[in-house]
Amino acid sequence: MRIELIDAAKGRGEALPPTSLAFESGEAVRLVVETEQRPTVVGLLASGRMRPDAGALLLDGERGRRREVRHRTALVDAPRVSDPEPDVSLGGAIAEELLYAGVPGDPRSVRRWAAQLGVDHLRALPIADVEPAVRIRVLAELAVLRDRVEAIVLVSPDRHGGDPRAWWAEARRLADRGFAVLVVCGEAADAVLRADGTPESAEGAEHAQPEEAAA
Repeated sequence: MRIELIDAAKGRGEALPPTSLAFESGEAVRLVVETEQRPTVVGLLASGRMRPDAGALLLDGERGRRREVRHRTALVDAPRVSDPEPDVSLGGAIAEELLYAGVPGDPRSVRRWAAQLGVDHLRALPIADVEPAVRIRVLAELAVLRDRVEAIVLVSPDRHGGDPRAWWAEARRLADRGFAVLVVCGEAADAVLRADGTPESAEGAEHAQPEEAAA
């Protein structure tokens, strides 16, 4: 699958200026977006959960398929939209994600999934205290359990701190498994990855960003 935003904007240029991006199956792409709210707005638009005020959302080159994009895309860890409450335990977050995926979220199932993900010893830890790369890996792995999910939109993983190369490696691993992956992050984290020689996508895609930032 291939998801595109073509000059998509929200509000009067303040919520999000015209922004274009594309990501597809087997590819991990970074989008650099600054300010507090814009990363979540981009995530909502790219995952089909919000309609742009201008521009278009395309699925495999076709317009008018926003509902299908929503069903086939998981929005992961978006602030105030899909991120767990900071004081909930990792086990509690796992239970919630399992329920979203239509999988039993009882204590026994939580223990089994935590063990499978290698985090059983962290179940009681508040998710805000979980290492960023581990947090991202757990939330993403549980998100792809949802029926029909083929794409992941990960919002602002850099806000948790840590080494951006760790969460980018998780994004690349998902792409290697065939998922379409979009990571929305800030310039500082992206600069670290570029300085380190880390490719911007599994296929060497162009560095995507809002038009006002690219000018």
